[in-house]
Amino acid sequence: MRQTFNRRVLQSHLSAKNPLSLVFAIPDHPWVDSADGAAVRIAMTVAALGNNNGLLKSTIAERKNNLDDIDVLFEESRGKLQADLTIGANVTSAKTLQANQDLSNRGVSLFGKGFIVSSEDAKKLGLGKTPGLEKHIRHYQNGRDITQCSRNVMVIDLYGLSADESQTKFPETYNHILVNVKPERDQNRRKTRRENWWLFGETNPKLRDMLNGLPRYIVTVETSKHRFFVFLDQTVIPDNKLINFALDDAYFLGVLSSRVHVEWVLATGSTLGPTPVYVKTTGFEKFPFPAANETQKARIRELGETLDAHRKRQQSQHPKLTLTGMYNVLEKVRAEEALNAKEKIIHEQGLVSILKELHDNLDQAVFDAYGWDSTLSDEEILQHLVDLNAERAIEEAKGQVRWLRPEYQAPDEVQHQQATLMDVGVKSDTPSAPLEKENWPTALKDRATAVRSVLALFDNPGGEIEVASGFKGRRTKKRLDQIGEILEMLLALGQIREEDGKYMVG
Repeated sequence: MRQTFNRRVLQSHLSAKNPLSLVFAIPDHPWVDSADGAAVRIAMTVAALGNNNGLLKSTIAERKNNLDDIDVLFEESRGKLQADLTIGANVTSAKTLQANQDLSNRGVSLFGKGFIVSSEDAKKLGLGKTPGLEKHIRHYQNGRDITQCSRNVMVIDLYGLSADESQTKFPETYNHILVNVKPERDQNRRKTRRENWWLFGETNPKLRDMLNGLPRYIVTVETSKHRFFVFLDQTVIPDNKLINFALDDAYFLGVLSSRVHVEWVLATGSTLGPTPVYVKTTGFEKFPFPAANETQKARIRELGETLDAHRKRQQSQHPKLTLTGMYNVLEKVRAEEALNAKEKIIHEQGLVSILKELHDNLDQAVFDAYGWDSTLSDEEILQHLVDLNAERAIEEAKGQVRWLRPEYQAPDEVQHQQATLMDVGVKSDTPSAPLEKENWPTALKDRATAVRSVLALFDNPGGEIEVASGFKGRRTKKRLDQIGEILEMLLALGQIREEDGKYMVG
């Protein structure tokens, strides 16, 4: 919208200090003072406290009128006024979506360098020889391992074991921690870290519960120049500088890797100096995923798998090739800038033109899934996402939640759907727990009976997670471990049988 105002009108408006409006007059050209002809620039502001939409008036032209005054032609825009005096989508108005809850978390915090060991040291501690140790010495990656070259290190993780159990089961490993971690932890100010010195400072049980049973998961580096997402194998323990998503479907990796999501996280995140920081509470938990059909999901899934495989293949063939280097070159290729000699090598080793093609195709597939034009500007993308977030929030208030991983986030709803399918004669491959949940017994003998009773109701083999869904209360790591021990005991007693790592009665 364009409007013309007389300078005296603007001065009057400024003097009134109208609390209902927010006006910025920022000339692109100098105004000419009619008294002495001196060129001056002015910026006028009328503002009110609160998180309200604003009105921005930008000068397009000025001209003298018959009254020896100056008329100013403005271009007007409304919306959220940003700190740099621009109008944009009000991303701060976005609501947290239930559909995205309990799926993202930071990694673990060690608080002890002695936890980290090389592959060779791990073998000396018994890895590959001592049964069960593979669950407690695992691969470990931090942000630099992702963006630069991996250190190929492992970490000793005694989570779930007491100090006495660790000493009894894995004496060599325990001794390593005793010598290399305990002296440092004895100096820690926090009492729990001093007393639990054989465990990570932050073991992050919630993340472990999220990732339990997944063969892989998605990660992004919290603070990074470029925003990319990769799969990590379930054997890898992530550092606290990684943001982890408990999703193993490449469809989600594809959407997260798209321009739509990247623009969103740049707008909703923060910065560390000039470097963008991913904030999961706004970047992921408020991000509305597209309502894609199965054909669209399949296309995005295919491109997501190909993107992840392409980068890993090129890095395996060229050990010094880094993701940061590849995306630095990709940025220059997109800007059609000339590459220097080093960048040409990275371009060749990383097949960066193919990387660009994959991202372009992925962006188009995600735009198609949203039903949006791929020519949208960055600002238009953000406005579309803010609007869609508002629609989803209204849906969820009415009870319609588009769960990203329903079997984990909303197991009760999944069970109800399965029960409905069974009522109409449709067979499900997933075991269904009883609609009437039992209380979790206190006594061990009662727990064994209860676990067997719940398992007997399943049509198909089930494991700890499925059995846990038959009981009231939260599905905690502790309860899953207890159920696992009971299942192994029942198996040893011959009261249940095992089938492909799952269990059945009979």
